[in-house]
Amino acid sequence: MFDGLKDKLDSFRKDAEAVAEEKAEAETESESELNDRPTPAAEGASAGESEATDASDNDGSGWLTSAKAYATGQVVIEDSDLEESLWDLEMALVESDVEMNVAEAILDRVRDELVGETRKQVDTTAGLVREALQQALVEVISVGQFDFDERVAETEHPVTIVFTGVNGVGKTTTIAKLARYFENRGLSTVLANGDTYRAGANEQIKEHADVLGTKLIAHDQGGDPAAVVYDAVEYAEANDIDVVLGDTAGRLHTSNDLMEQLAKLNRVVDPDMTLFVDEAVAGQDAVRRAEEFNDAAAFDGVVLTKADADSQGGAAISIAQVTGKPVLFLGTGQEYDDLRTFAPEELIADLLGEE
Repeated sequence: MFDGLKDKLDSFRKDAEAVAEEKAEAETESESELNDRPTPAAEGASAGESEATDASDNDGSGWLTSAKAYATGQVVIEDSDLEESLWDLEMALVESDVEMNVAEAILDRVRDELVGETRKQVDTTAGLVREALQQALVEVISVGQFDFDERVAETEHPVTIVFTGVNGVGKTTTIAKLARYFENRGLSTVLANGDTYRAGANEQIKEHADVLGTKLIAHDQGGDPAAVVYDAVEYAEANDIDVVLGDTAGRLHTSNDLMEQLAKLNRVVDPDMTLFVDEAVAGQDAVRRAEEFNDAAAFDGVVLTKADADSQGGAAISIAQVTGKPVLFLGTGQEYDDLRTFAPEELIADLLGEE
């Protein structure tokens, strides 16, 4: 998963490490030359020349600055040292479907970590670059992150979760996977088919409900989605069910009638959480849809399907930064257990090749 992005990050690491090592070697050579150079006093320098040397050292320039940096075992990495590598990283991120503003935010954070800081030579360049990338990615990917299980546990039951997004991205399958997810954690569920718009929607979700042994609440095609989910909530309350999982019709943010249905559902049911579902392989299209959909009908978190088929990772990297709402789950296959909790630090460790 995300192998393409992993390769590109690895390429930047190697380039940046090489640049840092070259910088250290160049400074070492300069230090050697400085050690061989006679001091002003040894050359019988005048008092005025000595004062000029001291002034040069005091304002952070001159040969004594380098000498002092190496006397304390330190070296400074400058912006110009990494200019080419950072440009290559930006292009690599964009090629991996990372949204442009997000790519720039990552670069800014990498610069903050690497450039203009005095680093001890005992720090390996590999560790230095890895730490900079790790911090930059964590800050970008972790925006809005919350503990999904904790929020469910702390919310009065039944917890009502509604799923939205465009058509054909795997909302219904994701709902079935979440039903299994809750079952594995000892929580009961009821499914509600609020997709009363699409022909065959009842049959599709019923197949999942039958396999899972879960109750399904459904109305005839053309019915009121809000009424369906409302009935499911009432059923859950009467039967001590823990979680209501409500499907909705696939829609674009520009579908006025369908968006009004969603607004009515929110008014009537007031769900505890709304999750936006899209495909990880959609890349920047998924990011754009998430941003537009969140503007039109705010959601609480994101589920990205087909993450196992996504070599780029751009959507997973970008969505939280763009919308302020976190990715909570990744769909990684067709089976009910193929749902992975999205853990930013684990993902980043994998991307950077860490154990």
